[in-house]
Amino acid sequence: MMTDIKTQPTQTFTVTQSNGNLIVSPVDCLDLRDTLDCGQAFRWRQTDLNLWQGVAHGRIVKVQKAPGALILHNTTEEEFEEIWRAYFDLDRDYSAIRRRFEADPVLKAASEYAGGIRVLRQEPFETLCSFIISQNNNIPRIKGIIERLCGLLGEDLGNDFSFPSPEAMACLSPGDLAPIRAGFRAAYLCDAAQKVASGEIDFSAVKRLPLETARLELMKIRGVGPKVADCVLLFGLGRVEAFPVDVWIKRVLFDLYDGALPDIAAPYAGIAQQYLFHYIRTGTPGG
Repeated sequence: MMTDIKTQPTQTFTVTQSNGNLIVSPVDCLDLRDTLDCGQAFRWRQTDLNLWQGVAHGRIVKVQKAPGALILHNTTEEEFEEIWRAYFDLDRDYSAIRRRFEADPVLKAASEYAGGIRVLRQEPFETLCSFIISQNNNIPRIKGIIERLCGLLGEDLGNDFSFPSPEAMACLSPGDLAPIRAGFRAAYLCDAAQKVASGEIDFSAVKRLPLETARLELMKIRGVGPKVADCVLLFGLGRVEAFPVDVWIKRVLFDLYDGALPDIAAPYAGIAQQYLFHYIRTGTPGG
């Protein structure tokens, strides 16, 4: 079943303007490096000690974290409400979710270590293509392929390019995508674009489906298995109950659990996944 957002703990905050920037406060449980460079999004780069620039939903934005607040540069209140509020999942009370996880020793340790990660709400088609590209790949190469794809087919935003629309890609063959050097994934990208552009895959409808049905719907696309489908559900459609499983998470499940997450994680399995993924890769579980 789909998790009802109304039953989940919510966070209240205020948005103020200062020197042309938007300041959102209070914002806790947010570490920009852990959130933007953990492998859930691929179009962010650190430009200064505490400043990150990215492209999402056809917009370029710079963000920085201040104590208890998030500062957004070169944006408007209207754009914040339209894009960034949901993108950074600012309405969700991550502190309350972390308190829930304290009942399980492993999740408690993982959330203490990686509790600055928020699940981003990305554009669904970009998320689909990004995780098709991510298969059997590493983050630097994923970023390179996506950058070349945007430069080839995206809209020129001045200092960067938007992610191309499914319509811009649907008429292309895998050979047309040779310049992005995606290898076997080019055929999968073409199929994804064609199915989305034609309406065969309707993200708004998929978002409302029961989780297993939604997963199967996305798996109609060539090259999309359960893991990629769950990544699209989690990072593109806000289905925080989705739980992508890769080799790292399999290790967590079998080394630190008895093969399955504890019941307390179920409504927020995707958030737990991000904490556990970062913890098992860079922390010291069991240490």
